[in-house]
Amino acid sequence: MSATTKPNNRYLGMVALLALTAIACVGTIEFVFLRVPNEATMGIVQKILYFHAPAATAMYLGAGLCFIGSVGYLLRSSMKWDAFARAGADVTVIMGVMVLISGALWGAKGWGRYWTWDPRLTATLLQVLIYVAYGILRSFAAGGDAERKFAAALGILGAANIPIIKYSVQKWGGQHPTVTGKGGGGLSHPDMRYALLFGFLTFGLITFVFMWQRYKLHYVETEVEGLEQEAIALGLAGD
Repeated sequence: MSATTKPNNRYLGMVALLALTAIACVGTIEFVFLRVPNEATMGIVQKILYFHAPAATAMYLGAGLCFIGSVGYLLRSSMKWDAFARAGADVTVIMGVMVLISGALWGAKGWGRYWTWDPRLTATLLQVLIYVAYGILRSFAAGGDAERKFAAALGILGAANIPIIKYSVQKWGGQHPTVTGKGGGGLSHPDMRYALLFGFLTFGLITFVFMWQRYKLHYVETEVEGLEQEAIALGLAGD
């Protein structure tokens, strides 16, 4: 009975989390576009901030989780750590693409062009490319220990790029605006601050759901690869 109940509880828990995440997404979108006032200078385009900044934070989180999984794999050679690192890399790529797209839309209004080789934009693009390379290596290379260790090194390298993205504006200037924090223009209306908070909470839920699902997928894939290799070895031994 307990063996049957436990998976059911996990399934119900995941369904509840998905429902909560969906409600948070709809609620945040409704709040941002129907309640939050337009910013005086940028107009409605400024509302990209409420998705752009949370996506950037989720990208950092994904890179940090990939870093943890990569270090764990190098220390223990555990398939669970490898799957954890791969899931973190997936989160980083998805959220990084969202950051680049939303940033380009903002740039079209603020700078008059979709892309400029601003230090922060360039470092963010590099971040995404590192984890795309990570995913390609793990997906198309042989699933051996050497490939996993090389991918883990990429995961660690990608995390080392986070401080460069974070402090690129302070160190090298550039055109990237500072809205919140020291030197930022701030969010004048209280609803603007609430919207940004809701954005962070919503993207936190999305990140957790996506991370958990990708972890389970990659772990199952690793187990299947191991069974295939064992079957091949037994077949060769039988011949």
